[in-house]
Amino acid sequence: MAPFNNYINVLEASRRLKIHPETVKRLCRQGDLPAVKFHNTWLISKDDLDQFAGTYIPRRGARKRLI
Repeated sequence: MAPFNNYINVLEASRRLKIHPETVKRLCRQGDLPAVKFHNTWLISKDDLDQFAGTYIPRRGARKRLI
């Protein structure tokens, strides 16, 4: 069993959230979307993304943090 089966990359997360990949990277850098940077790639847990997708509203304005 591969150790990264439960993780997805930025492109897959952007398709799931229906936002631009750069927005996903920004959310990861800011700590709003929990992720791990492995070499030059952000890896996002599928469970964390599911939880984040339930609270994220893709619009301008105040951000909600997932804690």
